[in-house]
Amino acid sequence: MSRPLRIEFAGALYHVMARGDARAAIFLDKVDREAFCAGLWRVAERFQWRVWAYCLMDNHYHLLIETLQPTLSRGMREVNGVYTQAFNRRHDRVGHVL
Repeated sequence: MSRPLRIEFAGALYHVMARGDARAAIFLDKVDREAFCAGLWRVAERFQWRVWAYCLMDNHYHLLIETLQPTLSRGMREVNGVYTQAFNRRHDRVGHVL
């Protein structure tokens, strides 16, 4: 059964949380965290998001994002996809990270 559609609208605040596949670590060191943040800032600028807060734990992250347009789904797909590719390339692995 599919999940209900996410409600998106301009000016909304979202608490976004994503955890590593099988609860595995998604940030192994400072370089991983910096790569994730760099991607997040690029997407935030592109989609005109305000990132009010973030917390990067070893196996998950939390974000508090305000969207000026209803672009959360598209932007988060890009954040997670680009980070997964970079993580897999850097750590010589394949498959899901998030």
